[in-house]
Amino acid sequence: MSLSRNILIGGLLCLIVVSTALLSFVWTPYDITTMDIPNKLQTPSATHWFGTDHFGRDIFSMIMVGARTSLAVALVAVGIGMGLGVPLGLWAAARQGGWADELIMRGNDLIFAFPSLVIAILITAILGPGALNAILAIGIFNVPVFARLTRAGALPLWQRDFILAARVAGKSRALISVEHILPNVANLLIVQGTIQFSLGILAEAGLSYVGLGAQPPTPSWGRMLADAQTMVSFAPHLALIPGLAIISAVLGLNLLGDGLRDWLDPKIRVVRT
Repeated sequence: MSLSRNILIGGLLCLIVVSTALLSFVWTPYDITTMDIPNKLQTPSATHWFGTDHFGRDIFSMIMVGARTSLAVALVAVGIGMGLGVPLGLWAAARQGGWADELIMRGNDLIFAFPSLVIAILITAILGPGALNAILAIGIFNVPVFARLTRAGALPLWQRDFILAARVAGKSRALISVEHILPNVANLLIVQGTIQFSLGILAEAGLSYVGLGAQPPTPSWGRMLADAQTMVSFAPHLALIPGLAIISAVLGLNLLGDGLRDWLDPKIRVVRT
């Protein structure tokens, strides 16, 4: 089956964002820590492709480094969510109806009772602003997402014949979960991972917008929006460009996730073929 349009477009957008972030490690057009007040608030030109901000810093360079910040925070946060949530979900499914299953599910319900951004703001407000605390805050909310998804995908598998055969062969529940259950729910986790990645970028931008994310001098797309909010009337590019960067990253990941869902789901694949 050929790759869908969603995968191609989403993959291209993601490739551009990731390439920009990686390139920022070795090169940016200008030093983002250098202020050039005489050239502040310049509109996009051949010298400054995306213009300059209120301190005269090159916006394109800041977008490049900001991509690195957003991707790093979202990636590690999703890693935390998967690293903790998937084992919990497998454990809950293996102990369906037991105290472990009940405890894990009720803990998930407790976290889901509050909006994710509110929880992230609460945690970072308590621990203090910064990229590390933003990662922790976003990662904590990702844990129940992956736990519930893993449990939901694993429960039907425990009734399948090949799982019953593994149990008859004397394999433990833990070994069955790792060798047989996890590979069969991997496609669900991959798709959900791309969705949570995009939500992580939004959450990082939201935390930075209110001053609880990455701190200066580290650029952040969310803080660039916050700095631009009082200058939109006479310098709209200050808000437009980081806004488009966030939209491009989130749209690319969502399209990629949607395309991967269709591509990895054999039922949809058969229908479309």
